[in-house]
Amino acid sequence: MLQSRSMFQKIWDNHTVTKDEHSGEVLLFVDRLILTDTSSFHAFDHLRAEGYKVRHPKKIFGEPDHFAASRGPTLADIADDERRELVSALGENCAEFGLTHFGLSDPRMGISHVVAPEQGITLPGLFLLCGDSHTSTHGALGALAFGIGGQTGHIMATQCIWQRPLKNMRVSVEGVRAPGVAAKDVILAIINRLGPAGGFGHVVEYAGAAIRAMSVEERLTVCNMSIEAGARSGMIAPDDTTIAYVKGRPWAPKDAEWDKAVAYWKTLPSDADARFDHELTLDAATLSPMVSWGNTAADVVPVTGRVPDPANEPNADRRRSMERALDYMGLKAGAALQDMAVDQVFIGSCTNGRIEDLRAAAAVVTGQGKGRKAKIPALVVPGSGLVKAQAEREGLHRIFIDAGFTWGHPGCSMCVGTNGDTVAAGKRCVSTSNRNFVGRQGAGSRTHLASPATAAASALTGRVTDVRDFMQGGL
Repeated sequence: MLQSRSMFQKIWDNHTVTKDEHSGEVLLFVDRLILTDTSSFHAFDHLRAEGYKVRHPKKIFGEPDHFAASRGPTLADIADDERRELVSALGENCAEFGLTHFGLSDPRMGISHVVAPEQGITLPGLFLLCGDSHTSTHGALGALAFGIGGQTGHIMATQCIWQRPLKNMRVSVEGVRAPGVAAKDVILAIINRLGPAGGFGHVVEYAGAAIRAMSVEERLTVCNMSIEAGARSGMIAPDDTTIAYVKGRPWAPKDAEWDKAVAYWKTLPSDADARFDHELTLDAATLSPMVSWGNTAADVVPVTGRVPDPANEPNADRRRSMERALDYMGLKAGAALQDMAVDQVFIGSCTNGRIEDLRAAAAVVTGQGKGRKAKIPALVVPGSGLVKAQAEREGLHRIFIDAGFTWGHPGCSMCVGTNGDTVAAGKRCVSTSNRNFVGRQGAGSRTHLASPATAAASALTGRVTDVRDFMQGGL
């Protein structure tokens, strides 16, 4: 009788080539490798120096995103010479080695973790890697996916990677979300419960009624931020929602291969009696819109809450960490979040740059037919060229522009600030991105993570705002 297995273990086993009995490491076959513009040039240099060829060119994709300019779609729009050269080099390297490349002029270009799912490059049951920590995003489609460091050249030459075994965690979110509570709020609440290192060494499977009720785009948001709890990856079992999303996409299986693939995908969900190293359960009905106050994604409270007091923290290390965060963020313990003035807003990133995110933000701007205007600078950057085109067909760009928001071109933009979109030192930004580390959006910047709806509402008031106030017609 076969031992019961989790979804993670099934995919891991299906990709195991061999195991080193001495070290315990496992050699895994890689189905997809995504290259970005930040560091992939090292891998190409390595291949040339050693005389290696790319083993499976059709399994590797180049997607410039970190350095893409939000002000325009061309190389000339990238102001920094070195970064412009790196974007150009990615295209040249992909052409030399026969790899698929979604360049700046390609209408499909965008953030790697947005492009791959919408192209069907990401599929259930695959093992996918990328030199970016938020590769965990792709687990929303039932893939095993995580970020890598310096192994890119090795993978390109062998299509395999050595990995140590990982632990398995299940986070179940049961019940029904209240109005105004977004997928971003759900994952921020989970990270708050786990802590910034609570998932270390684990792959997290998200389950429960509230997760199953989410769209694929919402699931992508949840899995995207798994790394912020220290997890290696996040996953959600493929179901009818997943299959409907994947069907017909360019890299998805076709005809008879589609039927075979679907049959396989239906075997992937964890067995009913599968065991997990750790379990956590949350009730979706108790969750509220969340906003971060500190320098990790675990430092969050409900938007109606107050900045916590380090004096109430019994752990000395945690207390000192909180004190440092409050000092950096310019906050006082006990301050109400909704009294906090905001200098600017960013809506976008691989966490919240998809069409549903833009619709949610636009709905706040146009709520009850009011001609609302942004009181502070607000930048909206679609996650891909296809998202941008869809948003413009729906007139969302016009809603934002008419309200005083800036409508940008696809890319990572202000999430990480490597394209020149930054927050000035000492300034406060409500951001739909995934990280609020010290200096993440620019030296001295102060980042408050939130959902697209919360970010849009905050742009309209100039302070941290509970989007439910707009839904009730009070603003």
